[in-house]
Amino acid sequence: MAIYTIAEYRVRPEGVEKVKRAIEEFVPYVKAEEPGTRMYLAWQQQDDATRFVHFFIFENEAAHEAHGKSEAVKRFEAAYRPELVGGDVVFTDFNMIASNQQ
Repeated sequence: MAIYTIAEYRVRPEGVEKVKRAIEEFVPYVKAEEPGTRMYLAWQQQDDATRFVHFFIFENEAAHEAHGKSEAVKRFEAAYRPELVGGDVVFTDFNMIASNQQ
């Protein structure tokens, strides 16, 4: 069963560009190396550049675990973690109810 997850966090204004560069490096890795990650989107809030949301769809629990254990995730965490303000990243899992996608 697919796993749908949203991750939300806020960073220091001085860390925004560093985090954006880390995202731009990380997402191509996910695309190339994680076939079980069906979708990975990273968004920056329009009216508050310090806020980010990531949306993931993992094929199954094995894909979710593989993602979480990758060296790329560890490098990405090392880049954004020192920039966090207002608490840690909040991960929320969801169940699919409906979609306009195939």
